[in-house]
Amino acid sequence: MTVNTKTLRVSLLASVIAAAVAGPAGAVDRTPLEARPMAAAVAQQDAGARLIVKYRDSRAAPATKAQTVESAARRAHASRLVRNSADAASAAPAARHLRKMSMGADVVALSRKLDDAQLQALVRELQADPAVEHVEIDQMLQHTGTARVTTDVQPQLVPNDPYYAQYNWHLQNTAGGIHAESAWDESTGEGVVVAVLDTGIIPHPDMDPNMLEGYDFITDAWVSRRATDDRVPGAHDYGDWNDDPLECDVTGSSFHGTHVAGTVAELTNNGEGMAGVAHDAKVLPVRVLGRCGGYTSDIADAIVWAAGGEVPDVPTNPNPAEIINMSLGGSGACRSVSQDAINVATGMGTLVVVAAGNSNGDVANFSPASCDNVVSVGAARINGGRASYSNYGSLVDLAGPGGGGGVDGNPNGYVWQASNDSDTSPELGVATYMGMAGTSMASPHAAGVAALVQSAVVASGGEPKTPAELEQILVESVRAFPAAPDRPLGAGLLDAPGAIALALGDPGDPGEPGDPDEPDAIELTNGVALTGLSGAAGSSVLYSIEVPAGERLLSVLTYGGSGDVSVYVSAGEAPTAADHDSGSSRPGTNETVRISNPQAATYYVLVVGERAFSGVSLQARY
Repeated sequence: MTVNTKTLRVSLLASVIAAAVAGPAGAVDRTPLEARPMAAAVAQQDAGARLIVKYRDSRAAPATKAQTVESAARRAHASRLVRNSADAASAAPAARHLRKMSMGADVVALSRKLDDAQLQALVRELQADPAVEHVEIDQMLQHTGTARVTTDVQPQLVPNDPYYAQYNWHLQNTAGGIHAESAWDESTGEGVVVAVLDTGIIPHPDMDPNMLEGYDFITDAWVSRRATDDRVPGAHDYGDWNDDPLECDVTGSSFHGTHVAGTVAELTNNGEGMAGVAHDAKVLPVRVLGRCGGYTSDIADAIVWAAGGEVPDVPTNPNPAEIINMSLGGSGACRSVSQDAINVATGMGTLVVVAAGNSNGDVANFSPASCDNVVSVGAARINGGRASYSNYGSLVDLAGPGGGGGVDGNPNGYVWQASNDSDTSPELGVATYMGMAGTSMASPHAAGVAALVQSAVVASGGEPKTPAELEQILVESVRAFPAAPDRPLGAGLLDAPGAIALALGDPGDPGEPGDPDEPDAIELTNGVALTGLSGAAGSSVLYSIEVPAGERLLSVLTYGGSGDVSVYVSAGEAPTAADHDSGSSRPGTNETVRISNPQAATYYVLVVGERAFSGVSLQARY
């Protein structure tokens, strides 16, 4: 299940795919079939085909902008920073201006690919050029394919879709499911648009009525398999298979975007196939991934467009999305261009939901899951435990159903939704259903629940929730993990009826901090966990951390061990269970408090033993 990352290429977020079970006529082979893994890694490829450059004079002619890059390439070449002597003897690459981006930067293509040393030398030269404000590589991203839990709410809607009971455990009242049946009594997502930025979609009778036209944002004909580099209306998935090992791993087509879109809004209770989370919502498919992945610059423009923003040479989106799902990502901290696009979308009222990634590593090292203003979603198994491949860490907000793969068998190890049975072009196959596992699958569950919440709020006469409010609702309404996960995986498990109940109950605003004082507290070090904490029922210990000015997020979390604790946080004064700025009090030891744009102050953290606890870890990180 674990996948590897290569330079400027990113491993699949939908890590596992299982056998198809149903064709368009509904015929099913119920014989369990072995799951077949997708290619886990993308092969090393020479990098540097495209750069994202923000010029100080954005009005300069395209030829002038390209000349700036060519001049820097010649300087880097002449300085002999390139280590490969054969390449050092060759000519410096030429540059061609491709297009302007939505946020003022430009995409510039080089005439040939460079190795990493050559590319970094060119980037350094451009960063030192007085005509350039900022430069980054246009990275290629890819899609990221105990206790019994019960609810007091009696579900009224049990779908009549023939494969729901056997295959859609992730929507049901399983330990790792989202308990959607109770939520559907209150909301089915009607009136909400969810954008799915992915490989596009293909026709499927169990989805088509809920699919809007969308747009294809891929600006490389080789990647898109279209005739030109132009962006075009529609989001048809031509297939992302690859048979050239020199470019990336040889794989069959994933039809990943169709699977993700089906999770959000597959038709439900229609007597056909399977079910979706927000099955009366509309999906806006936006194609950003194709053969070997998709460029960061295309994805950034697609984020802005999906939210209703202006993108050069693309008609304005007639169906702005209230929620964007991105089951994709790559290695490295959040890219500047990605953060700028997310900020634009958030400012326009759009919630951005992102898959945490499948590398069993700290999500802080992956983009866009580590960006600010996103809901970062890890993956849980059918039993509610962390999927072994799922990224983790303080930046993960919550866990959704992703499937544990073969460890939980077939079908319970996979999330099952619509797909196509072709290994190449969809026209060579037929509509079917497919099981996949990955944080790619967890993320659209969270996007779908956000759509349920927004629809329920508006239907009750309320004002639509802001992105920050939606994120808070998703995080604060989670169910506790059946057992503490082995790594931090957010506040808990995604819970659809809990999110709707919290949204309609108006949890109110956190209080304002009081006058500062200086209580005795154990000082925490940023990002360093205190381990082995223990205490009796009713005990409490106060900790503190100094947060400097300009930080964007403070995360405080406890995890591991046994027992039951609560966590309360205040700025400038000691919190109590009754009087605090923010808090987390759920059964068990897994608590998370997240404070956006914290003030420069001493933050005090109170850990309270609701029951005796031992072996618990505490971490504060900004």
